[in-house]
Amino acid sequence: MILKDLQGSMSEMGGQCKTKLYPDNLPKTSVVIVFHNEAWSTLLRTVHSIISRSPRHLLEEILLVDDASERDFLKQPLELYVQKLPVPVLVVRMEERSGLIRARLRGAAVSRGQVITFLDAHCECTTGWLEPLLARIHQDRNNVVCPIIDVISDETFEYLAGSDMTYGGFNWKLNFRWYPVPQREMDRRKGDRTLPVRTPTMAGGLFSIDRVYFQEIGTYDAGMDIWGGENLEMSFRIWQCGGKLEIVTCSHVGHVFRKATPYTFPGGTGQVINKNNRRLAEVWMDEFKNFFYIISPGGSMLFSSLRPKVVDGMSIETIRNEETNQCLDNMGRKENEKIGIFNCHSMGGNQVFSYTAEKEIRTDDLCLDVSRLSGPVLMLKCHHMKGNQLWEYDRQRLTLRHVNSNQCLDKAVEQDRQVPTVQECNGSRSQQWILRNMTVPSSF
Repeated sequence: MILKDLQGSMSEMGGQCKTKLYPDNLPKTSVVIVFHNEAWSTLLRTVHSIISRSPRHLLEEILLVDDASERDFLKQPLELYVQKLPVPVLVVRMEERSGLIRARLRGAAVSRGQVITFLDAHCECTTGWLEPLLARIHQDRNNVVCPIIDVISDETFEYLAGSDMTYGGFNWKLNFRWYPVPQREMDRRKGDRTLPVRTPTMAGGLFSIDRVYFQEIGTYDAGMDIWGGENLEMSFRIWQCGGKLEIVTCSHVGHVFRKATPYTFPGGTGQVINKNNRRLAEVWMDEFKNFFYIISPGGSMLFSSLRPKVVDGMSIETIRNEETNQCLDNMGRKENEKIGIFNCHSMGGNQVFSYTAEKEIRTDDLCLDVSRLSGPVLMLKCHHMKGNQLWEYDRQRLTLRHVNSNQCLDKAVEQDRQVPTVQECNGSRSQQWILRNMTVPSSF
């Protein structure tokens, strides 16, 4: 769909949303906003957009939870400022840096609304954002609802409308990802794009939840530190404890997506996020946690007694070249970059691939893709349309044939390094690849 068509489609849906009617007796919400060294302008932009674009009778209060900010303007000047606002705004102070999860729990504990709405501190609510969220919870208190998250540029603060054609998922590294809404979900909504989209996971920064249901499912995991993984943990908790997680397409909230986090992670970012993801995997993922340990070897360090095995029916592989005895390796590279070959280390991580039922060779969310004769072999976003991402594996000849070019995966030398390429199939050992089912080494 070209941009003009997409904009027209979104505008049409917006018009349909404006004609929707909501019950008069919607529940009131407390809005909980956690901040740490947030800029004055972005924090107050969030607060003022809530006040000016929310029906007053639906807004119980706004709770600003300060996670041990160090900036002077976020202390007494902030408290004096919010006292002048036309709705109750309370500043709650954490005694020490506790992180997003524990700070949100503090805010939830002192809130009074029937519904708790969590927002990040760098948002802008749009007109009509609140009623659609509260209406879904009014209809079923086990509904946990998110708005469509629009993008606010972190450079120009330009506001760009988001799309209702994506929903939340995750990869086996337990990273949140946006994916296209599948056809089955489109069919369930019978073409009415104003109906909510059921989503496997949520981004986590913006959502509303019934207070009693939040308590019934155990709230957040207070053992998680600072930030990271809590959005998937809450998503899994909701679906496995009788709830439904939805994106409400008639609700829009803008969010500033920063290129890098400005916050510190005591102990280091990797250590904090790995710990949080381990807790998520151990509690909620049953035997599927083993995929996380294989693909993220660093995630298993605190669980040395575990020997995960691959779940039946799933194909997680290393791909070893018969001639060089080296393995395909994504080298930690990103989309539109070349794949590599490296000494096989049997530690999973960058050498974990899956050969899918659609005959893709996947690493994370990327697929091996060849667009012209003799390569190069690139990692591009998996599109599930076969084409340049279709590979036939011959388990007798051990060849991976790229169907579109009718060439075989081979290795070449580039700047004194072995790199994958495609060449005319010739039966040589350099074109033989062993797909070996991954197990985790005993040292784990």
